[in-house]
Amino acid sequence: MNELIGLAVVLLKAVLVLGAVLNLALFVIWVERKGSALIQNRIGANRAAIFGFDFAGLLNTLVADPVKALTKEDFVPPGSSRFLHALAPFLAVFPVIIAFAVVPFGPPLRVAGQEIRLQLADLNAGILFMFAFLSLAVYGTVLAGWVSQNKFSLLGGLRASAQMISYEITMGISIAGVLAAYQSLDLHHIVELQSGTVAGVLPRWGIFYTPFNWLAFILFFVAVMAETKRAPFDLPEAESEIVAGYFTEYSGIKFLLFWLGEFAEIVVASAMVTVLFFGGWQVPYVEVASSALGPLIGALVFGLKVAFFCVLQVVVRWSLPRFRYDQLLGLSWKLMLPLALLNLLATSAYIVWS
Repeated sequence: MNELIGLAVVLLKAVLVLGAVLNLALFVIWVERKGSALIQNRIGANRAAIFGFDFAGLLNTLVADPVKALTKEDFVPPGSSRFLHALAPFLAVFPVIIAFAVVPFGPPLRVAGQEIRLQLADLNAGILFMFAFLSLAVYGTVLAGWVSQNKFSLLGGLRASAQMISYEITMGISIAGVLAAYQSLDLHHIVELQSGTVAGVLPRWGIFYTPFNWLAFILFFVAVMAETKRAPFDLPEAESEIVAGYFTEYSGIKFLLFWLGEFAEIVVASAMVTVLFFGGWQVPYVEVASSALGPLIGALVFGLKVAFFCVLQVVVRWSLPRFRYDQLLGLSWKLMLPLALLNLLATSAYIVWS
């Protein structure tokens, strides 16, 4: 009986996690369409309407766009493998969704004397699990570029692999000092450490945990934005140079999968920033976990923080021009990586001497 209850709890958490990722991705898609329309004075996101009502762009974004994409022809380039052509978008989106499994989205729920963590996979090395699966997403983009039988797609795939590998190094080193300060790789424990205040004033969030974590946050946030391959870091797509990059030869549902993977990456990146630097479900000056409604309040707070960073990434995407490719890699190797190493050295010295 206990095994059946445990299985039911796991299945319920899996449904919640999958629903959270997909629904937040849909939310970001809507914000992307509406945000670009507002920032750049576009009318495309409001064009579809019924009897003159566009329902704040929801009809166009969540109904008209999917119907148009789903009814398009599934084109496969001549001489290409249909299996590999279909596998590429799956490889691009699947690891991103799996990575969210270790994200704690609320304080523990206590039922009949048992503690149920609001986290699908409770791993001691959760952050390593996330990095491992997020790094697998590069195989989807490289495979898409290679299997498309198109030189522009191949160039986009090569750009994506170089970009993602470069910024993964910076991303990992930027949080090495933060993890050393926490002395843990368990994301649930990391969030618990961020309760309370620093000197009775500032919330004890990761960004204030050491004097140098603000720099780690900036480096990490820029690196995860580059990992999502979006402007100003969208060089693997670069419409003005290589048509649409690695998914030039994709249409219909396969194109939507690449798009979904891109927006799911935004959600996972925002969740990582929230957990590592902004307290996860913690609320400043309030002990959420001790409240009877703690799990509900904590999950709501966590969702609002993640939504904020999702919207912030959309605003940045539509506000800044694209880098040149040499500038993109130069930013990582010549500026961000040295700063990340200096930050790690300074944080380590602070931990040793404090």
